[in-house]
Amino acid sequence: MTSDTKDEMLARIAAALERLAPPAPAPADLEAHPAYRWDGKTISPIEAFQPVDFALLTGIDAQKQACLENCRRLARGHAAHDILLWGARGTGKSATVSACVGQVQKEGLPLAMIEIATDDLRSLAALFSLLRATSRPIILYIDDLGFDGDFGADARALRSLLQGGAGARGSHVRVYATSNRRHIVPRSMGEQDDPINPRDVIDDRLALSDRFGLSLGFHALDQDAYVAILATYAARLGLEFDPLAAIQWATQRGSRSGRVAWQYVVELAGRAGRTLESDAQV
Repeated sequence: MTSDTKDEMLARIAAALERLAPPAPAPADLEAHPAYRWDGKTISPIEAFQPVDFALLTGIDAQKQACLENCRRLARGHAAHDILLWGARGTGKSATVSACVGQVQKEGLPLAMIEIATDDLRSLAALFSLLRATSRPIILYIDDLGFDGDFGADARALRSLLQGGAGARGSHVRVYATSNRRHIVPRSMGEQDDPINPRDVIDDRLALSDRFGLSLGFHALDQDAYVAILATYAARLGLEFDPLAAIQWATQRGSRSGRVAWQYVVELAGRAGRTLESDAQV
């Protein structure tokens, strides 16, 4: 076998290995984008970050103002809390987080958001290590956080990292999480829990929600609040609506919430042959 043949064969082997195990993508520039996504291994930018307009969020004034003020503190380098946003589905928890981030960015403050899936919580330590390379204030956003009957490794990893405070992740990084439960985990005991010390088991589970310095509750809407939210949306978008028809829409879906109100707005816009600037959900 000639040297040229050997070189060609080695090149082909190297190319095959490259295809099997491609190099890790270059890390995203944490100063360049408004929002990112963490998949457990890499940080990638969210190309079309379009949060709901902060002013459009209606019926949750106290909650959105508290969240916005905390975001401003973080963006200015001041002491800020981790936040748990809990309550009924569709009441604006997720929209509040993104809207507050968007509002702070409009004000010219250097804040970014990184979305994290609940399946990737055990990788948070690795993410924190990467974030030490930047001084930009960052919100780590965990949507729909919950652990059904199993307070396992993911929950303990998150609790441990929250417990560590600024020393473990830097004072420029804070965690915002949404959950349908106030205490994130169910209070009932499972088959593997300790039947001798049930109080200890419950305290251990509730300790996770206690790690969040700020807890904001979002509650189901009454009929008047639902119609008021719809009126705000309709006025902003120049749409006409019948309150009775809007109530019937919510009744058919078995829920009155900001999300259902926005879905009705989409229906009204479609009937009117209109398009909406953003598909963002509230």
